[in-house]
Order: sequence, then structure tokens, then C-alpha cells
Amino acid sequence: MMKIIGWMLIRMVATRYVAILLGISFFVLSLDLLANAKDVQALRPGEPWILIDYMLHRAPSVVSNYMGISMLLAMLLSLTELSYRNEMVAIWAAGLSPIRLLLMLLPLAFVAGGLQFVLSDSAIPATTPQLRDWGIGDYGADKLKVGEKDPIWMRAGPDILRAGSANADSTRLEDVIIFRRDGNGLLREQIYAAQAELSGGRWTLSGVLVYYRDNLQPSRLETLVYSGAMKPAQAGARSGAPEDMSLAELSYFIENQGFGIRPVWVYETWAHKRVSLFFSGLLMMALCLPLATRFRRGGGLGVLFAAGVGMGFLFFIVDGISLTMGELGFVTPWLAAWFPLAVFGSLAAVLTLRAETV
Repeated sequence: MMKIIGWMLIRMVATRYVAILLGISFFVLSLDLLANAKDVQALRPGEPWILIDYMLHRAPSVVSNYMGISMLLAMLLSLTELSYRNEMVAIWAAGLSPIRLLLMLLPLAFVAGGLQFVLSDSAIPATTPQLRDWGIGDYGADKLKVGEKDPIWMRAGPDILRAGSANADSTRLEDVIIFRRDGNGLLREQIYAAQAELSGGRWTLSGVLVYYRDNLQPSRLETLVYSGAMKPAQAGARSGAPEDMSLAELSYFIENQGFGIRPVWVYETWAHKRVSLFFSGLLMMALCLPLATRFRRGGGLGVLFAAGVGMGFLFFIVDGISLTMGELGFVTPWLAAWFPLAVFGSLAAVLTLRAETV
């Protein structure tokens, strides 16, 4: 009996979840394509398949963005339907509390969370370089052209290097600036070089101008050897945007203090955020289930739906604010990523415990 009820709930929520997610995603993708159709077609004139190719590249980001709200709406639709048909009365009479219903829905929550993690950690980093290369819509402002003129950042110990352009394997650099820092991270020298070439694990700089701390007289040199083992920041067309990185790339940037592109806490915040996405679907379920106990016989379904949507949207607002606070360094990275889940998870726990006593 319990297995039948559990399977029925999973099937109801899953079908509505997939339908809502696909519907919203297709609608958003269609609007995006209509708004940028001319630019997309200009990529490959006379080839209609470029429209589908563009939508496929945009799909992972769009789908991932709307997975949380889709789970919220799917849960609310399922609960209102059950309540309208007075089936919630039978479920409560069978001894199934909100906690037991949540446990039954755990497989669906974990599948949805795992899918969102895979999209964010694998699919989005894989498709973003091509979107940046196309430079259409949201990616037009920060377009990067893959090739020998890509800007590049490197790091060796406390030192940061920035080059205006580099060859494909980053062994020959142009318009180089090396920020030499002491053990406390304070700038002690700033080296400008017209060119730098890697040979035998050492960089030979040419056309060098060195500025020192404390307003000392700068030095001009024909050549200068720099022996720092520089690690490149870029991977393919990666721009240092943490939202487009995989967890492994975020860890690489964290290990190297962000390569001077952005503060390290930005990447730490997004690394924690990437892991927390796994639990977003479970939270949506936990927020909705206790509300159903207030509307056992189909009355006040509008209030049920409005309360669920209100709590869900409030979560997304708090989540966005918290993430921004973490990026700005106002709160610690782990707190910025996990605070919304902790607060609304606690709210769901309180509502569930109150529902257990009803």
C-alpha cells in the first residue's frame, strides 16, 4: 500500500516537473532565438541548422536556471490536485505524515538535484566557450576570440602575470605585466615587458621596465630572466567567470588565488553554490508538503498555491542576494551559499513539525 502511494506521488510530481520544465525552457529559448535570430543566422548564412545548434548550446543554462521553480510548481500542482479530489484525506488517514511523504519523494529529489548539478558542472562549461565565441545576446559584451591573441593570466607563488596576447600553447607572450608580491600579498615590483618567451622552464623578458615600491627610480633593461613556474588561468576560452566553470576549474582558481582576475572568495562562493544546487529540489518539496495539511478537503486551494509560490520566490530572492553578498566578500563563501538553504530548510522543518501535531 505504502509503495503504491509512493510510486503514485513520484509519478505525479515527476510528470508535472518534466512538463513544466520543458515548457518554460522551450518558451524562454524561443524568445531568445526570436530576439537574436538575425545575429544567429549571420553566423552561417543560408544554413537553417544554426538555429537549432544555437538553441542546443543555450539549453543547458536555461534548463538549469528553471529547475528549482519547476519543482516548486510541480509539487504545488500535485498537492492541489490531490486536495481537490479529497485524496489527501485518504493519504493522511493511511498514517502518512509530511515527513514520510518527503522520504517517499527522496529518489525524485536526488535525481533532479543530480541532473541540475551535471548541467551546471559539465554541460554549461562545455557549451559556454562556443557561445562566447559567437558573441550573441548576453554573450556579446564579453566575447572572447579563441586564438593567438587571447588575453591570459598566470600565477607563480605570490606573483601574478598578465599578458595582452599569447600563442596557442602560451610559451610566447606579448605586452606582459608581472605583479611581484611579497609574502603578505603586497605589491613590491611591477615589471613591464614587450615580450616574454618560455625556454627551459624560465621566462626571458625583453624590452623591460621595472617599477619598485617606495617610489624608487624605475629600471630599464634589454632582457630579464624570470624563473617563476607560471600556471595559466585560462582553459580553452575560459574568461574567469565562475558561473561558467566546472567544480574542478573553480578549485583550480581557488588554489591559485583567482590568478588576480577576481578575488578568491568569488570562486569559493560559487564552488559552495555548485554543491548546494543538489539540494534545491528537496527544499522545494519540504516547503510544499506541510502546507497540504492545512487544506485536507479541497478548501482554500488558492491560498495553498499562493503560499507555496510566495515562499518559493522569497527563497530565490534571498538566494540571489546571499550569492551577491558572497561575491562582494561581505560574508564568508560557505555562508553565502548555504544560508538560504539553512534558513528555508529550518522553516520547512518547523512547518513539518507543526503539521505532525495536527
